[in-house]
Amino acid sequence: MAAGLRAAGPGDEAPIRAPLEAGADRPPARARPVTMKDIAIATGVSRSTVSRILNDAPLTVPIAAETRERVLAAARDLDYRPNPLARALRGAPTMLLGAIVRDITDPFFAGAIEAVSVEARKLGYNIVLGHAHAQATEAHALATMLEARQCDAILLLGDMGNQPRLLDDLRDTHVPVVALWQGSELDLIPAVNVDNRSGIAAAIGHLVALGHRRIAFVGGRLLGDIRERQAAYAEAMIELLGEVPQGYVQLVANTPADGEAAVRALMRQSPRPTAIVASTDVLALGILRGALVTGVRVPAELSVVGFDDIPMAAFTVPALTTLRMPMAEMAAAAIELAIGTTRRTDVELSGADVPRNGRALVRLFRPELVVRESTYTADPRGA
Repeated sequence: MAAGLRAAGPGDEAPIRAPLEAGADRPPARARPVTMKDIAIATGVSRSTVSRILNDAPLTVPIAAETRERVLAAARDLDYRPNPLARALRGAPTMLLGAIVRDITDPFFAGAIEAVSVEARKLGYNIVLGHAHAQATEAHALATMLEARQCDAILLLGDMGNQPRLLDDLRDTHVPVVALWQGSELDLIPAVNVDNRSGIAAAIGHLVALGHRRIAFVGGRLLGDIRERQAAYAEAMIELLGEVPQGYVQLVANTPADGEAAVRALMRQSPRPTAIVASTDVLALGILRGALVTGVRVPAELSVVGFDDIPMAAFTVPALTTLRMPMAEMAAAAIELAIGTTRRTDVELSGADVPRNGRALVRLFRPELVVRESTYTADPRGA
């Protein structure tokens, strides 16, 4: 039934409706997609010229810069969207990027997806999103689907080391593949990673400077970045303090509930830690709650450092000290690698290219330590 009408009930007279006269108001027609012909009419140039400009086709006759800019401006103003299938059939870029996400429920990846989408739009690309889940058959089907959608490239968001079939399929695909936040080596697949070692070293150094000596680590299951962060914790502890105290490493699932359980276990250690470094902010959220319910004051009795700087980290009580990675810059670097818009061989240290014995490139970005309210000078009597 049309919106705003009701069925006739008892006592109602049947409504009398006259046919619409010519010229009477009608529902607006559904807007059709903007075509190259529309742009040609708007700019006063031929459709073939519009096609050559929008498809960046090789030119036998030069096109004036003013004409090119006028056509591109009209395409933006009219919200022109190329048909991916038609472009693929012509051999032109489809302007689609596939993104396979390891865990779409993780708050970190919500920010990662947004960063990739924003940076892709700057270059005129749209994102086709898929969730790898944990089933190899689903991941395999996902790779096939993205290839069928004629994506110009595929980005992997998060470590897919537990998806060997997916990785094999992607290595054999005809489109470029780049991994983000991988944290482990993938033969033949270039990656853009955060420098986990420098980040954890900065966190441990910050706590040591505050007088802490008994520093624990809570990590998620050992995939990619988490494995590197745990190794970096052990290295920094041995270098700065000489040892990793027994029982001070807790490996749990990456959920707030498991972070809460981990801090309960750590508070039973003797002596108990005065500071905890969490491998993710998600775990740090649970650690803050676990400290609260066990009566441990943060930061007076326990300092807490997270990793990722998810949006809610600034709004915890107390606000979380954490490591912030340059999400936008990392997303842009991955897209550049995937679509080949850059041929740089030298980059700044913050995004340094790391050779991998002749294998695929890794580009590392350093995280920034963001000091908030969850870390404080250690009590000298318990440090």
